[in-house]
Amino acid sequence: MSTTVKTRVFLILALTLLSLFGLFGLPKFPPTSWQDLRENFENRIKLGLDLRGGTHMVLQVQVEEAVHLECDRTVDRLTDLLRDPAHNIPFEEVRKLDSTHILIRNVPADQAGTLRSLVSDNFPGWDLGPAPGEANSYTLTMRATVAAQIRRDTMRQSIETIRRRIDALGLTEPTIAEHGRGENEILVQLPGEGDPARAKAVIQAGGQLELRLVRGGPYRTQAEALAQMGGVLPVGTELVRGRAERANPGEPQLSEVWWLLDRTPVVTGRDLRTATVGPSTRSPGRYAVHFTLSRDGAARFGPFTEANVGQRLAVVLEGRTYNAPVINSRIDDQGVIEEFSQQEAQDLALVLRAGALPASIRYLEERVVGPSLGADSIRQGFIASVLSLILVMILMLLYYKKAGINASVGLLLNLVLLLAALAYFGAVLTLPGIAGVILTIGMAVDSNVLVFERIREELRLGKAPASAVDTGFSRAFLTIIDTHVTTIVSCLFLFLFGTGPIRGFAITLTIGLLTNLVTAIYVSRTIFLWQLERAGRQAALSI
Repeated sequence: MSTTVKTRVFLILALTLLSLFGLFGLPKFPPTSWQDLRENFENRIKLGLDLRGGTHMVLQVQVEEAVHLECDRTVDRLTDLLRDPAHNIPFEEVRKLDSTHILIRNVPADQAGTLRSLVSDNFPGWDLGPAPGEANSYTLTMRATVAAQIRRDTMRQSIETIRRRIDALGLTEPTIAEHGRGENEILVQLPGEGDPARAKAVIQAGGQLELRLVRGGPYRTQAEALAQMGGVLPVGTELVRGRAERANPGEPQLSEVWWLLDRTPVVTGRDLRTATVGPSTRSPGRYAVHFTLSRDGAARFGPFTEANVGQRLAVVLEGRTYNAPVINSRIDDQGVIEEFSQQEAQDLALVLRAGALPASIRYLEERVVGPSLGADSIRQGFIASVLSLILVMILMLLYYKKAGINASVGLLLNLVLLLAALAYFGAVLTLPGIAGVILTIGMAVDSNVLVFERIREELRLGKAPASAVDTGFSRAFLTIIDTHVTTIVSCLFLFLFGTGPIRGFAITLTIGLLTNLVTAIYVSRTIFLWQLERAGRQAALSI
C-alpha cells in the first residue's frame, strides 16, 4: 500500500474513532454493556422540545407600557427643570395627555424662548409646539422614531432578560426568540429538564421592582380609601393593592389591603445591582431578599430617604405592594424585602438578578409536549432513517455492483460524522432535524451517483480504471460543490429567519452536507485507490 493511501486510511480511521468517542465516550473496564453505550449516546445527543417533551409558550410584551413610562419620566424631569432656580419658568401644570404627548399650560409669553432652549437642550427626542386652542400653552411630542426605538429596545431587552432567567434555572437548550409578525410576541420553548411550572412563574414574573412613597393606608377596601379622600385621589398618586395584613395586632387578618402611593417610583428594578437571599430578621423561619442599588439609584435614593424619615416606603412588585416599612434613617444603596418562603425568596432574587423587564408580558399560549409523544417521534424518525438508508444501500449495490459497497460505507460514515458533529457542537436534534438527516442521505447518494456516472463515462471512452477514477472525481467535484453550496445558502436563510424547529432542520442539513463532502470525495476516493492498488491499477472496476 502506497504512502498516500496509508495516510488517507489513517486519517479516516482517526476521524471515525473521534466521532465514536463523541457519540459514546471512552469504554469502561470491564467492557461496557449495550445499555451503558445507549445511555452515553442519549446523554450526548440533545433532543429538542418535539422529541424530549417540555413546554411551549408564546408571550406578548406590552411595549406601549415602556413608552408610557418614558413619558412619565419626562413629565417628572421637565417639572423639576421648570422649577429649578437656574431656569425658574412659571407654569400652571405639566400633564401627560397620552403616551407621546405632554401639555405645558400657561407659560408667560416672555419665557417662551427660554422654554424652547430648555427643551432642545434636555429633551432631544421631543418636539415643542403650541397647544391647540390654549393660549401660552405648549405640547411636547415624542418623535415617532424615538417611540419606535423604545419599542424595539423593549423587545430586545425582554428577550435577553427572559433568556437570562431561563438560563439561571438550568434548563437544557431553551429557545427564546421573537415570534409572529410584528405582534411583539416571544416564543419560549423549554425542552426536557427543569420544572416547567416554576419556569413559567419566573418568566411571567416581570421583575418590576418599584420603591414608592406611601401617602396613605393601609385601607380595608378600595371604596374605604376613596371615601376618606372625598372620592378623588390626590394628583400624582394611585391606589395599589397590597398583601393581606393586620391593621392592629389583635384584629383578624384582612383579605386584602390598599395603599395610596406616589405614581412615580423613586427607584426601579433597573437600578438594582445584586439581589441575595437570607433569613428574615422579623419572622423566624421566613426569608428576605437583600438588594443593592447601582450608583445612580443610590444617588437618588439617599437624598429621598433622608428627606422622608418617618414615612413609609412601599416595595411594589408587579403592581402589588409586598410591604411598606418605615424609613428610619437615610438609606444609600441597600434595602431588604421581607416575609417570603425560601422558594419564593430564591425565585424573586433570581428574577431581580436577571434584570427587570422594561414592560409587562401577557401569557398568550401554552402547549405541553409529553415525553410519550417525543418517544413516538423518535421511534418513527429512527425507523424512517434506517429504512431509507437500507433501501438506498440495496439500490446502490444492485445498480453499481461492488462500487455500491463503496457508496454504502460512505453513507454509514456520513451518518456517524453527522451525529458526532451534533454531539460535539451541542446542537439540538428536533423532528425536522431528523428530516434533515434523511435528506442528507439523499444528498449523499446524489453525490455518489454524480461521481460513479462520471467514472462510467470515462471507462466507456476507453480510459484506464485509475485514470477514469481520477477524472471522474475531478470533474464531478465542482458540480458537487455547487449543489452543496447553494443548499447551504438556503439553510442559512432558514436559520436566520426560521423558528426553533426550522433552525434545527437547517443546522442538521448543513452539518450533513459538510460531512458528505468528506465522505463522497475523500473517503470514497480512498476506497477506490485502495481497491486499485490491491487488484492492480489496470484491473477492471466493478461499477
